[in-house]
Amino acid sequence: MAERVRRRLPRTRRGRRRAVWAVVAGCVLALLPVTWVYAAAEPRVRDLRSVPAAPVAMVFGAGLWEGRPSPYLAHRLDAAVELYKAGKVRVVLVTGDNSRAEYDEPDAMRAYLTERGVPDDRVVSDFAGFDTWDSCTRAARVFGVRKAVLVSQGFHIRRALALCGAAGIDAHGVGVDAVHDVTWYAGGAREVFASGKAALDALVRPGPRFLGPHEPGVERALQDAGRGR
Repeated sequence: MAERVRRRLPRTRRGRRRAVWAVVAGCVLALLPVTWVYAAAEPRVRDLRSVPAAPVAMVFGAGLWEGRPSPYLAHRLDAAVELYKAGKVRVVLVTGDNSRAEYDEPDAMRAYLTERGVPDDRVVSDFAGFDTWDSCTRAARVFGVRKAVLVSQGFHIRRALALCGAAGIDAHGVGVDAVHDVTWYAGGAREVFASGKAALDALVRPGPRFLGPHEPGVERALQDAGRGR
């Protein structure tokens, strides 16, 4: 096997130089989407205290454990509760996966928020937020969101900001803290590959897997909040 590999390597200095440049070029191309994500989003990442106010907070799904939000999702929802109670946002849009009857991220997220003091009529559910692009483009195209605070973990928030910006949403993001465990590092590694799809989505701007009609939930919740109901 080693002999076969040696035979495939360029034998001339020029050939080896070309091979090295090809590897370097491949690495640069692979890192371009990550660079774009950071350049597009870094100025808009804030903490809970410094993030500008917006009508809506968007919380992205992050998995359930036995029907309840996973620890990572719970951290996101806790941040949304803080934003709401501080008056930074008036409505919370929870966006996640409900592609099968036994798995319902948005309803689990709603229950978590209402248990912690966010009124039920201030929570709006997007049941077809199957990935970050779907969540962002549906927020804009289906729910009419134009300005928002995005809530996610630090390793994901920049991609969410870049994609929501491409979808037409004026957004700032809160990257919530989390223990830097195996899940954290796996999420960070995944972002390198997910950035490639994000760059393609931002360029092509495809429709979501499920578009559906306009949903007035965010508008109604904001109107009710404006009336103090």
